Amino acid sequence: TIPVVVGVTAHRALREEDLPALESTVRAELKKLAERCPNSELVMLTSLAEGGDLLCADAAAELGIPIIAALPMELELYAKDFSRDALRRLEAHCAAARQVFVVPAVEQFDGGDERDFCFRQAGIYVAGHSHVLLALWDGGPGTPAACGTADAVDFALRGAYSPAGGMALRSSANETVIHVFTPRGERTGEAAGTVHLLGDAEAVGEILDRTDEFNRVASQGGDTKRTLLPERPEDDLLLARMERLYVSAAASARANAAVYRRVLVLLAVAATGLTLAFLLYDEAEAHWMIILCGAMLAAAWLIQRYAARLACHRRYLDYRALAECLRVQAFLRYAGSGVTAASLLSWTQQKESAWIMAALCALTAGPDPEKSREIRACWVEDQRDYHRSAAGRDRRSLATSERVVRTALVVSVVFYLSALFFEFLCGGLILAPRIHVADVEIYRTVLKIVLGGISAATLFISNYYGKLSLNRGLSDHVKMADFYEKMSVQLQMRGQTDELLTVLAREELIENGNWCSYQQDNTPDFSL
Repeated sequence: TIPVVVGVTAHRALREEDLPALESTVRAELKKLAERCPNSELVMLTSLAEGGDLLCADAAAELGIPIIAALPMELELYAKDFSRDALRRLEAHCAAARQVFVVPAVEQFDGGDERDFCFRQAGIYVAGHSHVLLALWDGGPGTPAACGTADAVDFALRGAYSPAGGMALRSSANETVIHVFTPRGERTGEAAGTVHLLGDAEAVGEILDRTDEFNRVASQGGDTKRTLLPERPEDDLLLARMERLYVSAAASARANAAVYRRVLVLLAVAATGLTLAFLLYDEAEAHWMIILCGAMLAAAWLIQRYAARLACHRRYLDYRALAECLRVQAFLRYAGSGVTAASLLSWTQQKESAWIMAALCALTAGPDPEKSREIRACWVEDQRDYHRSAAGRDRRSLATSERVVRTALVVSVVFYLSALFFEFLCGGLILAPRIHVADVEIYRTVLKIVLGGISAATLFISNYYGKLSLNRGLSDHVKMADFYEKMSVQLQMRGQTDELLTVLAREELIENGNWCSYQQDNTPDFSL
């Protein structure tokens, strides 16, 4: 599942008399998050600094929450600042941690105190890879160029740092800070342990809810035999988790796509049935057909409500987008690159799929990859072949759509001409009837019903295929097949550089974003 990552930033010097209140509050806040996300694993991301960081780590250990230790520097150097008791706790938490690593620098070092720079990079890293930041803080201002708790809060809510590449991702719209008031020295103001929520709590609440919803769906199982990577990455915990999540997300997307298409078919059938029932009621004066009209309307309403309750269209798009982002991130890591998919998402994708961006940030919390593998065949050429195959599939579907609509049009024209000849010969359209037919109105009514029914069916079938966006999909598949062919040549010529991997990843993410954008308009509704 996607972990819900709780980052920690805290003062080092805690007052002895405040410890019980702070410990109680931290435990309570962690329990609240666990209760809000019952299908998700809570993970704490912390630098394990003396003071508040260790207090939070102790609380996490009590509650069985695993810890990822993101250290600002090698443990031997880091330990020099710790008291004897704090050092014992630091070593115990490192020994029990799921992962222990030194964070990579996010900014460029431009001189100054190197130790302060390392602490600042750790604060940026923790803030950037968390869903929620737990801040034990007195609310005071930060220190320029350093990394106090106030600075880490700014990293989370305002992206107040300058990454070496790209821009800061986190903001108050996609990360919440749980501010636990923590007095320092003589500064008090309010009771220790008082909680304030900073940031857009509603937006972050939706991110947490979407994350937990996916984890619940993913936990119900799927096709676990499928794989993404040619080599099992069991020696890389992050990569192994990304691959398993990709398999779950792709399976969930396929399942919801199948439900979505069934809903479209049922709506088309209900709409056609409604039209025929109304024609029989109106033209054939089969008055009981008004009941069938109501039944068809009720069926269409129930189908739409069923689709809304299952949220099959939204989940189809969400989980397909998540799967594609995970594919990109997994292959980047498989290639040994430190480039992150989250940093390559367009602004539109960051806003429309904030929970996916947060998931990518959480899933990359850990050490950089240690091993580099060849990805030209398994990523580039595999995607080229997939898009070629998908283009062929869409061509066939498009041909079927055109054939069905063309056949229905021919049948409509045939019945129109039949009606026209009938009116000329038997109905007295211009001259007196050439052929006298008893009960001419019966034949006329039948022709009206058949012609109207065929026209309605043609419209609903063409609308069904229109919801699948076959023309747009075909165009995208052709363009992406050409792109991957070009990238295969470039990788062979220039090698597997971060520059080429970034181009490759960005284009795949853009294509996925475009697909989601035009598919969002294809919701199953009465307009069909």
